[in-house]
Amino acid sequence: MLEVRSVSRRYGDFKAVDDVSFAVTQGEVVGLLGHNGAGKTTMMKMLSGFLEPDSGAVLFKGQPVHEDRSRLQRELGYLPENLPVYPELSVASYLDYAAQLKGLRGEEKRSDIRRVLEATELQARLLSPIATLSRGLKQRVGVAQAILGHPSLLILDEPTNGLDPAQTESMRALIRHISESATVILSTHIMQEVEAMCDRALIIRRGRLAVDASLQDLQKTSRIRLLSSAAEADLRAALADVGWLASFERLSGAQEYRLNIRDGHDAGECVAQAVRLLVEKNIPIQGIAPDVQDLQSLFLEVNAATAADSTTGTQNEDEVDHVA
Repeated sequence: MLEVRSVSRRYGDFKAVDDVSFAVTQGEVVGLLGHNGAGKTTMMKMLSGFLEPDSGAVLFKGQPVHEDRSRLQRELGYLPENLPVYPELSVASYLDYAAQLKGLRGEEKRSDIRRVLEATELQARLLSPIATLSRGLKQRVGVAQAILGHPSLLILDEPTNGLDPAQTESMRALIRHISESATVILSTHIMQEVEAMCDRALIIRRGRLAVDASLQDLQKTSRIRLLSSAAEADLRAALADVGWLASFERLSGAQEYRLNIRDGHDAGECVAQAVRLLVEKNIPIQGIAPDVQDLQSLFLEVNAATAADSTTGTQNEDEVDHVA
């Protein structure tokens, strides 16, 4: 559905996006991750057709966006981080205005407004001025305008930013529901949001794509973490004959070990076999589980830049995005 080919974008001497390529297929929910200043906002502006890349191309359904920007924008729903709502308008008036901007008229417009009000559970606030709404409800108004017109592509920029836990969970449920009928790109720096809602993660670091991986692949592991008070020699002896064990190493903790698994073996099955062997030999187990790399640790590893570099990048992109 959406393809990004070697896209770059500069603001003066600052390269906000640097030779980024990826593709998003129909029905995917993709998390676009990165520290503030990493290039996420510039990337989303190019994906939405608001900015043109200096080099490379963005294709929507096989056609370069710059050749027919209106085609993409007719099928696009966009929730910016700071939604430009009109506080003096009621929810109904604002959605009526947004629907007209999307080309909806007459009964089609009224029907679609009813649909998005139901989807976002805003019916009871229909006549409320937006200025009187909580942040969570304002976010819902933003999502409602984004899904007017049944967009096939939805771009959401920090949709849970500033929400309390209950509002965050409500927003997650809403996005999951929306994703049943639309491809979703979710930009955030909150790892839990990606783990809760996304099929795939794209991590941008200093304008470049550092990681492109499915959440399922990230959950795969070839290691087992073992906690045991037994002597290391006894543990090694108990597991000496298992065919899947490639190596056995002691970690920094006095009772902590890592078992490295040979290719072609399932970590869950290896854990089950290790437990059986250790129990049979009366070896105490304080804990044992596949050693899965979580998204948070991967993100920190990828973004192991100096504080000075990160600060400079954030200032530059914040400044240029404000100008843009």
